[in-house]
Amino acid sequence: MAAHELHSSPETCHWGYFDSQLQPRLRVKSGDTATIHCVSGAAEIMPGPPYTVLPEHREIVAKLKPHIGRHILTGPVHVEGAERGDVLQVDVLDIKFRTDWGWNVQRPLMGTLPEDFNFFRLTHIPIDAARGVCRMPWGTEIKLRPFFGIMGVAPPPEWGQCSSVEPRAFGGNIDNKHFQVGSTVYLPVFADGALFSTGDGHGIQGDGEVNLTALETSLSGTFRFTVRKDMKLQNPRCETATHWITHGFDVDLDDAAKEALRDMIRLITARTGISAADAYMLCSLSADLHVTQTVDGNKGIHCMIEKSLIGG
Repeated sequence: MAAHELHSSPETCHWGYFDSQLQPRLRVKSGDTATIHCVSGAAEIMPGPPYTVLPEHREIVAKLKPHIGRHILTGPVHVEGAERGDVLQVDVLDIKFRTDWGWNVQRPLMGTLPEDFNFFRLTHIPIDAARGVCRMPWGTEIKLRPFFGIMGVAPPPEWGQCSSVEPRAFGGNIDNKHFQVGSTVYLPVFADGALFSTGDGHGIQGDGEVNLTALETSLSGTFRFTVRKDMKLQNPRCETATHWITHGFDVDLDDAAKEALRDMIRLITARTGISAADAYMLCSLSADLHVTQTVDGNKGIHCMIEKSLIGG
């Protein structure tokens, strides 16, 4: 299996949207790995000294303009053999920090409490990747747990261009903090080649991402791509060393919870053969509903269950 690399540049990035008509910036075979380099943030968030800004980050924001959404994404990656109706399995093999800083921004009319914090605020936060911590302005150090807020494939062609802001069936801005090294993300495929893109690097995030952003930063990720023709999905799923995770996205958190729970019931019945009613009961005893995020238009709920309860 081959190993590839995709650098971030004005030629390899798209800003703010997913589109099945985007031309691939890398082509791989099922089973190949790719290291994908990403940047995060518009010109307004770039700090001065003592922080270091990547030269390609400056070039990207100078040459590209945001379209529909606000996230700079690297890709897409065309995975040979992926067809609509398949599933793209994405194993997260490695994540590395690219800069010594991250940022958090809150904006008027956005976030979970816009009526309480109706003003713009930008904070730069130093990152010590060697020690694995970031340092808050008041001195508290927080352990870093990096992940990509956005991992997604192309939307169905009939949807046209879709904003990078709202998570949907094709993935996108899921903001699930469990998408860390060692996890596997499963994405339903809607276009030939899947057309995977990623970005929105996070150094650390709490469930909810309540003030609009996490510790946003530039990351490099190494992924293994596998076409799964033996799987059918309606929404993204995730597998960690200990848990299965299903997702629901909706403007209403109640409906997002129902969507995540229904998919968990489907997963349990498929893996165990028990009835839907029994799976529903098992979820009530042992599954956990978490708020993924409340700030991306389509709010997110993820449902988690221990793998040991449903056959590993």
